[in-house]
Amino acid sequence: MKAMILAAGEGRRLRPLTDTTPKPMLTVADKPLIQHQIERLVRGGVNEIVINVSHLADQIIDAFGDGSELGVKISWSREDECLETGGGIRQALPLLGDKPFVVVNSDVWTDFPFDSLALAEGCVAHLVLVPNPSYHSCGDFRLVESQGGGASRVVSHGEGQRHTFGGISMLHPDLFRNVERGVFPLAPLLRRAMQKGRVSGEIYRGTWVDVGTRERLDLVNRKFGAG
Repeated sequence: MKAMILAAGEGRRLRPLTDTTPKPMLTVADKPLIQHQIERLVRGGVNEIVINVSHLADQIIDAFGDGSELGVKISWSREDECLETGGGIRQALPLLGDKPFVVVNSDVWTDFPFDSLALAEGCVAHLVLVPNPSYHSCGDFRLVESQGGGASRVVSHGEGQRHTFGGISMLHPDLFRNVERGVFPLAPLLRRAMQKGRVSGEIYRGTWVDVGTRERLDLVNRKFGAG
């Protein structure tokens, strides 16, 4: 199974730390945040990982190289300018192949079991949603249970409880069919697929933190820094 780690962002909310250190290389429990992600993916059955890089890219590439020391094959997708989430994945598709692949944000701290991810029949995406954190109380998407007993579908409209997208997904390359390379977010592609009923999802209630600020980085180190 292949996976992509999104690691090209500047981490502006973590400045001044990220002025000289890329956000994925900030440490938790004496390891770079992205190394924890790589190791969890490997434990979940991933044997090839594509990582997109832009801001201070050489620091990340020099730290992990081809991935052999961590028991995985790593390929690098360099971006001269940050292509945003959708554009970054679109550029990396030649490295990801023609089968579904896992996508995870490099700044997510989680114990999510990656080996549980799967695409439902007819779907081009499966999203992992989490309970809304205090800083994003409105959520992103709704989860609608299937009346036929199949996988629950994710929708972006209607009344009801919304949940936050956890930055963990499984995507099929067909999600990007007829989409040209460029700078664009992933969300519009997902919403278009949702309108066709082609996005499944689940709610994960285990450990999950978006390490996007200094306060949350400190929180993760306090709670989990001992190992």
